Amino acid sequence: MLADTDVGSVVTAAQSGAEWGYHLLLLEVLLIPILYLVQELTARLGIYTGKGHGELIRETFGPVWAWISVSGLGISVLGALVTEFSGVAAIGSLLGVSRFFSVFLAALFLLAVVWTGSYRRVERIAIFLGLFELAFFVIAWGAHPSWPAVLRGAFQLPISNPSYLYLVAANLGAVIMPWMIFYQQSAVVDKGLRPEHYPEERLDTLLGAILTQLIMIAVLVATAATLGRHHPGVSLNSVEQIVRVLIPFFGKTLGLWIFALGILGAALVAAIVVSLAVAWGFGEVSGYRHSLEYRPAQAPWFYGTFALAVLAGALTVTLVPNLVQLTLAVEVMNACLLPLVLGFLVALAHRTLPAKLRLRGASLWVAISLTILLSALGVYGTLGSL
Repeated sequence: MLADTDVGSVVTAAQSGAEWGYHLLLLEVLLIPILYLVQELTARLGIYTGKGHGELIRETFGPVWAWISVSGLGISVLGALVTEFSGVAAIGSLLGVSRFFSVFLAALFLLAVVWTGSYRRVERIAIFLGLFELAFFVIAWGAHPSWPAVLRGAFQLPISNPSYLYLVAANLGAVIMPWMIFYQQSAVVDKGLRPEHYPEERLDTLLGAILTQLIMIAVLVATAATLGRHHPGVSLNSVEQIVRVLIPFFGKTLGLWIFALGILGAALVAAIVVSLAVAWGFGEVSGYRHSLEYRPAQAPWFYGTFALAVLAGALTVTLVPNLVQLTLAVEVMNACLLPLVLGFLVALAHRTLPAKLRLRGASLWVAISLTILLSALGVYGTLGSL
């Protein structure tokens, strides 16, 4: 769940606060229960079927739909990895390290963590890295927001404005991502969780959903209280620009290091999750061995797919400029994939779970309604901005 607040999400929240002040804050709050419901269903499927998301789609709907689903995952993963390594490169540049060297070190670190560790070790390292995102709470507190202004702005929703709708779509895609669903279901299986672990897994997911959205809110509030207040409507072009314009509000040295820790934590924990998601997803659909409990020699395709994803993202970032607009486009693309992603999730929860845990009756219709609403918002926000 910490990986949900990746660099792309941080940039999206920062752009939202800088351009629209607190007008997207209510959306971030409303997404807390929705994010929980989506990821709780994912965990439930993993625990009670013992199968990853791609494998379950293949067995339930056939290989064609499984490959369609994992192809969407692959596109989403590449876009996400570009944003993660862009964040690493941006922080490296601000600290005086070349783009190539900082990205190379990050890629080497990721390969070393996953190729030499069990699931439990990888999970512990990822959680440790993700906790650096708590730095964004310090940033929000240091921005000294006006709470009356926060409340007023949160309930002003300029839904007729195309640029506002575009950021609505971007925020949806920044919170509910295809790779989150693939990762969590596969991780639950790889971790060996059983039905007796279900209550604790639900609580874990709930706390994660609250924490990750509070981090998004902290970033939005910080930029709204600073950039949104002093330079309303500003359009950000890079992670470096976000940091450079916010540093004066927190002090040059302290501000830089707080942002550096937050961005690096977000980037690295998400890069681990994203790359493992695609390795698990393609393994489940194609049938090759896919588990962190195997050594690289025992599951070469799994570890090879992971390495290929990491290296492709790293190479792309060394060649492509670090643009905020590219990051927003990636999140909007995720929003456009919501009909496919949520459609499969709800269908699987209706058809493959034990009868007492299956979506049916009122719960099924609530899930279908939320899927339609979120998909419509994502697509409408994208089309409305064109």
